[in-house]
Amino acid sequence: MSAPPGNWEGKSIARPPLFNGQYYSWWRSKMRHHIWGEDYELWDIVIDGPVATLKKNAERNAKAKKWLICGLGPDEYNRIQGCSNAKQISDTLQVAYDGTTQVKKSRGTLLYSQYENFTIKDGETIQEMYTRFTILTNELKSLGRIIPEEERVEKILTRVLPITWESKIIAIE
Repeated sequence: MSAPPGNWEGKSIARPPLFNGQYYSWWRSKMRHHIWGEDYELWDIVIDGPVATLKKNAERNAKAKKWLICGLGPDEYNRIQGCSNAKQISDTLQVAYDGTTQVKKSRGTLLYSQYENFTIKDGETIQEMYTRFTILTNELKSLGRIIPEEERVEKILTRVLPITWESKIIAIE
C-alpha cells in the first residue's frame, strides 16, 4: 500500500481523497476511513452492496456512491460510470487496480521474493533503505502477508545492514 511521494493532496475532511489512477491500495484505505467517518455503515454497502430496496438502504447506497465518485479523477470516473451501486464501483476499481485474486497472489509472491532478497543498495542511506523496506512490507501487508515486527527488525539487523554496522548491531542486540 505504497503512498504517493511528496505532498500529494490536502487533508480536507470535507472532500474525499482523490484517486488519479495510481496508488490504488493507498487511496482505497483512505477512502474507507473517509466513508467510515461520514457513516460507519456506508462502507458495508460499498463492500456488500445494497442489502434490500428499502428507502434507507437506497439512500445509503446513493451516499456511498457519491463519496466514491467524488474521489475519482475523470479517467477513473469513465471506467465506473455505468455502475449502478457502490459495490459495483468498488469491485470495478478493485479488479482494475488490484487485479483478480490470482493476480494478487502472484504479486504477493513476487513481493515476498523481493522481501527475502532485500539488501541495502550501494550509496543508499539507512533512511532510504528503511523507506524502501517499509514500502515493501506495507505492500505485502495490503495483500494479506503480514510480517511480524520482530522478524522485520531481525532481517534488517542481521541480513540487510552492511558488515560495517556489525559493532552497532551487537550494541543494539
